Amino acid sequence: MNGLSTAAVYILQTLGSLYLLIVLLRFVLQLVRADFYNPISQFAVKATKPLLNPLRRLIPGFGGLDLASLTLAILVQLVLMALTLLLMGLFEAALLPQLLVWALIGVTSLLIKLFFYALIASVILSWVAPHSHNPGAQLVGQICEPLLAPIRRLLPSLGGLDLSPIFAFIALNLVDMLVIKNLMVMTGMPRLLALLG
Repeated sequence: MNGLSTAAVYILQTLGSLYLLIVLLRFVLQLVRADFYNPISQFAVKATKPLLNPLRRLIPGFGGLDLASLTLAILVQLVLMALTLLLMGLFEAALLPQLLVWALIGVTSLLIKLFFYALIASVILSWVAPHSHNPGAQLVGQICEPLLAPIRRLLPSLGGLDLSPIFAFIALNLVDMLVIKNLMVMTGMPRLLALLG
């Protein structure tokens, strides 16, 4: 792969992954029933609207799940992976079924990372700005709460000390190590594509 192709892959993956993250954030915001009047939520809505609105006519939601945004995330991941292989000179039409599997793995991996980094932000904010009314801090809290609430119910009371993020980190890391990484190996996912997830 020459320097121009490497630069093209880098730009494609950086910008594509950023948009993919926004699409996944849109899915997560609806999943956790976050405040859609939050400025960050409004940004995610506006950024995804052009591609998401046509999909919504074809794919309705189901049980509180925004299936259209999840489908869009998988499609964006699929296109990113196909273009990456094309720029590397490795794309073949026969790879399309495998690319779909890799796209599903990649989106799931990115979803886990989104929750993981939201938890890190939540822990840091609980130390430096525990009762902040900043829109970003409020959104992080809304994303993490559905993950932490079940763990808090299971843990005994520790006099105000909240250890639920530690157990959430462990659970997310176990899913990533035991499920996602193994699926990447089992399906023969190229390392360059694994970086997209």
